[in-house]
Amino acid sequence: MPADDVLAIQTWLAYYARYYDDGNVDAYLALFTDDATFNVNGLPLNKAGYDKSVGAIVLAGAGDRAFCTGGDQSAHNGNYDGRGTIGLPMEELHTAIRDVPKPVIARVQGFAIGGGNVLCTICDLTIASEKAIFGQVGPKMGSVDPGYGTAFLARVVGEKKAREIWYLNKRYSGQEAVAMGLANVCVPHEQLDAEVQQWAETICERSPTAIAIAKRSFNMDTAHQSGIAGMGMYALKLYYDTEESREGVNALMAKRKPEFRRYAK
Repeated sequence: MPADDVLAIQTWLAYYARYYDDGNVDAYLALFTDDATFNVNGLPLNKAGYDKSVGAIVLAGAGDRAFCTGGDQSAHNGNYDGRGTIGLPMEELHTAIRDVPKPVIARVQGFAIGGGNVLCTICDLTIASEKAIFGQVGPKMGSVDPGYGTAFLARVVGEKKAREIWYLNKRYSGQEAVAMGLANVCVPHEQLDAEVQQWAETICERSPTAIAIAKRSFNMDTAHQSGIAGMGMYALKLYYDTEESREGVNALMAKRKPEFRRYAK
């Protein structure tokens, strides 16, 4: 990606606009920060999503290490320090991905763990590199995603697999993600960008209105998940204020194994 093609719109986010001869923007590439933590909101997604010259949106992590690894666990001591129910703007980001009338593609080049795994679940399409690693860590850290990351995940990969992902906190390769339905395709790492570009360009050739109607139709079947997520986030807020949840952070900082059962009530 040429450096001069990256246009900053926030200190923590950029979008990549690709131009054809007629000057129309065909795709946006949203970049997470290098630390791969949740430090974004849904506003730039909405900007791209309702731009009539945009055909597809691609979510990607900066660098090669990670797509996204969720919230900074060392900052969750009862709550994160930003906006949103738990101090992270997760609800608005998740809502933006689902609500914009353009397909949102997750470009996964590395770790998609925790909140990153949830983003892959919510995105319309997920294209993974052979270096991609998927998984959940919440119960190991005193956390959980009680909305799209659980109930909606069961719709995507099946009830039994979703429970395995959350209860065991195993890690899965890109090929395993494809097999369970979490990813659409897994390609050699050096071919990832070309594959993403091919999928995005193909979408840009399709009728945008037909695509928008199709996306709305897909989402209608699971629209109730937004209510589940909203209620779940309030439960999570209360959970974060317990010693049991804080034990995950305390153990992380002390570099020891957590003792959750010691604090469970």
